[in-house]
Amino acid sequence: MAANAYQIRLDNFEGPLDLLLYFIRRDEMDVYDIPIAKITEEYLTTLDHARSSNLGIAGEFVVMAATLMRIKAKMLLPRPDLDDDGEIIDPRIELMLQLQEYTRFKDAASNLDFLAEEESQLFKRLEEESIEDEVENPGMYLKAVSLFDLAAHFKTALENRPVMKPIELHREIASLDEQKNAILASFDGEGKLRFSALINKYEFKIEMIVAFLALLDLIRINAVVVYQNELFDDLEIHKVVMG
Repeated sequence: MAANAYQIRLDNFEGPLDLLLYFIRRDEMDVYDIPIAKITEEYLTTLDHARSSNLGIAGEFVVMAATLMRIKAKMLLPRPDLDDDGEIIDPRIELMLQLQEYTRFKDAASNLDFLAEEESQLFKRLEEESIEDEVENPGMYLKAVSLFDLAAHFKTALENRPVMKPIELHREIASLDEQKNAILASFDGEGKLRFSALINKYEFKIEMIVAFLALLDLIRINAVVVYQNELFDDLEIHKVVMG
């Protein structure tokens, strides 16, 4: 265990949760039943190695170390804490919820990175087709947007949402296929749907992320096309009508 820890550099991780998730996935631990003694030992060994190598340790890593030791100590107490119903309170619950939340966002981000490359090629073709259409149809005013424009609109919408709430972690999130079907059912009689109407109907950030991933996948399979009238106008999603 220690030999593996010595090969780990803290600057390879975005924060303490990222490091913990690395240990969990590497050793195939259950995020819903974290072996707190094992992961605490691994974590502290990594921090000790960083100190011995004269590497700077961000305060958040030290705070997590204290948190892990506190949880470990609580789990060793002969008389555990009880809730109002007399049930044992698991000292790990808050950490497990944080890791579940972080895992969702990290996986969603990975999916966005994977799809981005595919979508960039599709948007490039759509932009070329849009230019050709404008030459053939001078009256056409809608232009296919780039992936950057689409991502920028989504980022703005996401930042306008409040910080994640504990209740969000317990919600049943629609799958990508379910979300794609929901989007396709949301178009008006003309086969149009405003991007803001799609994204802003969701209360929780995780739902917005899944909806955005679903939209990207619909673009990838050429089921929808996204246009914009003027630079700062809302984006407009058009359903592609198959011939």
